[in-house]
Amino acid sequence: MKESNEWIEILSKITGLAQSGLYYSKDIYDKERYHQLLEYVDRLLNLKDIDTKNFIPNVLQDTGYATPKLDVRAVVFKDNKILLVKETEDGLWSVPGGWADIGYSASENAEKEVLEETGLSVKAKQLLSFIDRRKHPYPDMFLHVYKAFFLCEILGGEVKTSIETSDVTFFGKDELPPISTARVTYEQINQFFELLKKVPNETYFD
Repeated sequence: MKESNEWIEILSKITGLAQSGLYYSKDIYDKERYHQLLEYVDRLLNLKDIDTKNFIPNVLQDTGYATPKLDVRAVVFKDNKILLVKETEDGLWSVPGGWADIGYSASENAEKEVLEETGLSVKAKQLLSFIDRRKHPYPDMFLHVYKAFFLCEILGGEVKTSIETSDVTFFGKDELPPISTARVTYEQINQFFELLKKVPNETYFD
């Protein structure tokens, strides 16, 4: 494990302990100590030039026992090309998806994200992979995230952009644009193209 990954993982664990402690503790002094822990984590992140503007508010808003967040993404093909969206946040391309919303199943979240980001109505057909982001070559991230990728089939709709996406296009394997590797890696996209030959019977997980 890279030193930076290990450092972020340790701070993430401290944050989770403080978050859970704030939720379950009844002692006012214990709560104060947990708040101090979060402030120390915030300061350590700042020392590494990591933006923490919304760090403590976001942690305090996410009440309850600390658990990993879930990023749900959709893999959609048409005419042997994969559906990618250009993210307004970084100007790079990714398969459609985002944080799972409460009130929807994982597959429903994937379908919803495609509709919102591309205008296309899809049906999730298979869970391709369920992975721990830390165990794959993504850029460093403070949050502990699980990622779920669903193979989806187009039902209808018309391609259009959204607040989160500035372009929506199908790309062949040899014509990929710059990829937002914080969301999906080149290796994963290449693996998705293997689905055109054969869809695996089992879900990949780690």
